[in-house]
Amino acid sequence: MILVVDIGNTNMVMGVYRGTALKATFRLMTRTPRTSDEYGVLITQLLKERGIPVSDLEGSIVASVVPDVMHSFLGALVRYTGTKPVNVGPGMKTGIRIVTEDPRAIGADRIVDAVAAYEKYGGPVLVLDFGTATTYDLITEKGEFAAGITAPGIRISSEALWTQAAKLPNIEIRKPKSILAQETISSMQAGLVYGQIGQTEYIVRKVREESGIRNLKVVATGGLGRLIADETDAIDIYDSSLTLDGLRIIYEKNEKEKGNVGKVRGGKGR
Repeated sequence: MILVVDIGNTNMVMGVYRGTALKATFRLMTRTPRTSDEYGVLITQLLKERGIPVSDLEGSIVASVVPDVMHSFLGALVRYTGTKPVNVGPGMKTGIRIVTEDPRAIGADRIVDAVAAYEKYGGPVLVLDFGTATTYDLITEKGEFAAGITAPGIRISSEALWTQAAKLPNIEIRKPKSILAQETISSMQAGLVYGQIGQTEYIVRKVREESGIRNLKVVATGGLGRLIADETDAIDIYDSSLTLDGLRIIYEKNEKEKGNVGKVRGGKGR
């Protein structure tokens, strides 16, 4: 079994795979400062509650866009799971070639999503991730990461409204009964949700237009991706486990490439 971890700006999502089967998932807040021991205790306790012995873990892999937590988190994996974590970054074998102006500037999470979408659905594919930011990444038929668009995520937009406008409240993000809102909360919900749908449809259309790709598959993931995908024909597939699957795929590619991926001696999970 392997432990895969996606550390985003808001949450870190973990999954445990046995082969290609996702056996369990966990979610923690990224913004809470923790020591390596605190991370270690949390991880081992979460695994225990799902009936997964730490000793069953053969390896681990992490993709992070939050450098500040990496020292503590990687240390926790080594000490408490007995694994030698693979850290997704430049130079890794992914199966995707980045052909943008600055390949090293592409976030690990976007690379992971691109790998999963290309491996699972083929190219050309446009990958949408509705997270803290909403990202749109174009992968060509040859597996080249050709372009990326970054926009404020729907939660960021919501937080901007209630923190910057004194009379606007913090609201639940969901589709209102009608876009013809008649009070403050549904008015904000309409603007946020329908605004995101409109943005999605326009960007997808412009990517098709400027790339000249007509047979482009559009795959979405991320916490609020389902809400948007259900409301527009611009998205072909919603895949909630896309990022975790991408981590598993990259781990497998690198395990075949290197002989040193896996367990290390001295971990507390042994």
